[in-house]
Amino acid sequence: MAEAIVLWLVRISLIFLAVISLLPLVPTGAWFVRICDFPRLQVLLLLIPPTCALAALAVWKRKFPREYGVLTIVIVAVVGWQGAHILPFTPVWPEELPAGNSNPTVRLMVANVTKNNEKKDEVRGVIEQQDPDLLLLVEINESWAGALQSLRRTYPYREEVIRDEGLGIALWSKLPLRETEVRHLVSDRRASIFTDVELPDGTWARFCGIHPTPPGLRDETPGGRRDSRVRDAELVLVADQVKDNSDRRWIVAGDFNDVAWSDTTSLFKHLSGLRDPRVGRSLLNTYHAEHPLWRYPIDQLFLPESSEIHSLSRVYLPGSDHFAVIADFHIPPIATEKPSASSDEISEAEEIVEEGEEDAEKRNVESDEAEQEAIER
Repeated sequence: MAEAIVLWLVRISLIFLAVISLLPLVPTGAWFVRICDFPRLQVLLLLIPPTCALAALAVWKRKFPREYGVLTIVIVAVVGWQGAHILPFTPVWPEELPAGNSNPTVRLMVANVTKNNEKKDEVRGVIEQQDPDLLLLVEINESWAGALQSLRRTYPYREEVIRDEGLGIALWSKLPLRETEVRHLVSDRRASIFTDVELPDGTWARFCGIHPTPPGLRDETPGGRRDSRVRDAELVLVADQVKDNSDRRWIVAGDFNDVAWSDTTSLFKHLSGLRDPRVGRSLLNTYHAEHPLWRYPIDQLFLPESSEIHSLSRVYLPGSDHFAVIADFHIPPIATEKPSASSDEISEAEEIVEEGEEDAEKRNVESDEAEQEAIER
């Protein structure tokens, strides 16, 4: 009787975990499908109890019937599938961007401060301690802008969109900026910052800071929970900007609200030719800071493939649900982005943008660019 109960529990667990593992293969932007991209590490951890239960049964019964073999194969398959997504973000994998000691370097801090965070003085202290050259602030509102007022002398070059509802974004810089613009790529609720940054060696690089909509977000737009189509379209459009200007050196950073191993992020890399400094180093899980068992790598940074990484880490921000990302890197004067997207991936990207713009229109959150295109047509 006990054996039958344990086997049923093992079967149910494996069916559930197998479904969670395979759902992201479904080509849809539905939030309940895309959200399954996130917990790959958690799925691996959840496989431990059924594996141990099966092993205990085999030892107890002193036999290994065919059903045990089938269940073991399923476990191994799921472990292999999930592990294949996670393994590149560990030290056993070759580094996508090499370590180096070339100078001069740039220190970048990506900080989602969380709109309703009351520990503003402590966060300001962390920023002062880290002393970045480029500070990307996500979810900045009027309250945060006031609390960080004393830092403005340190960062004389600024572009900011101060908004409530977690929609604010700002770039504060010690380094000179030029040709700065705020763009609404897909949704007029979500701003992105594009600017040229003068690097310490006197050359210029193009910077893009983004914060697209997370899948599953419940907001006031028609339709209730948001799916991933607007987010995916924004990431693709940024990648297109990089691809179309591949003679320039690009830095793309922000709260992507997408995990490092998702198909959309992979497509972003292939379209843009940019590289992920976490590959070969660590997952650098940044969200949720208060719940260790439910953390995902969603605050991201992408650099030209010729870049050298001096350090890459996360820093606790008191009161925030995100860790901040801190990166010290060197970008040589020569641009070396080499987009590697196939024709199928380019077609997929065009479809993603079309679907994202349709979803934004349906929710009455069309971008400035979309409205201008409609006028021109």
